[in-house]
Amino acid sequence: MDRAQSEQEVFCKIELAAQALGFEYCAYGLRVPMPLSNPKTIFLNNYPQAWQERYVRQGYVQVDPTVQHGCRKQTPLVWSDDVFASAQDFWEDARSFGLRFGWAQSCIDGGGVRGMLTLARSSEALTSDEIARSEMKMRWLAHIAHLILSRIFTTRQAEEMQPHLTAREIEVLKWTADGKTSADISSLLDVSENTVNFHVKNAVTKLQTTNKTAATVRAAMLGLLG
Repeated sequence: MDRAQSEQEVFCKIELAAQALGFEYCAYGLRVPMPLSNPKTIFLNNYPQAWQERYVRQGYVQVDPTVQHGCRKQTPLVWSDDVFASAQDFWEDARSFGLRFGWAQSCIDGGGVRGMLTLARSSEALTSDEIARSEMKMRWLAHIAHLILSRIFTTRQAEEMQPHLTAREIEVLKWTADGKTSADISSLLDVSENTVNFHVKNAVTKLQTTNKTAATVRAAMLGLLG
């Protein structure tokens, strides 16, 4: 899986691993925390096409209890009637497409990228014996999938958004991130305050933000201040 060059290649490996674990369906959702006001979410799955279209059309991501669980916790989740009690219509709809039994595990890394692997099938409930026997492998699959897919997506996003900041612009943003004012930074760098503001303005423009606070946050999330 680590040698895969695209998310499609990685997902094909996930599918094979899911089948080996006894699941006919698998899905991976990844949320990249930028932009902060509307984080980008990527979905990969082999669910029936009609269900994929219905899920999007009905806006089910907003009511899906497994998604809500994944956003709050990193503990494994076994599908049950109790899990879907708050979304009965969604649950009945999902089962009508053969999504009856499942398991999900979410992950989050140091960069704030959150992902969740779901393994599902149309028959045979997950028994306690099966979970005891296979859950370690299922959790490993969730973590390795997140490690590789988050790297692919965040690298691509960084390349797409990567501004060409100068060393001085980065330095000014680093001090800004530490709470220093333009006057503080001018003293620290032994330059005029106008020069500091000039660098800040350039960084704001290059990062496509509206002020220095937003520019500093974006630069930090892109790994430019590390």
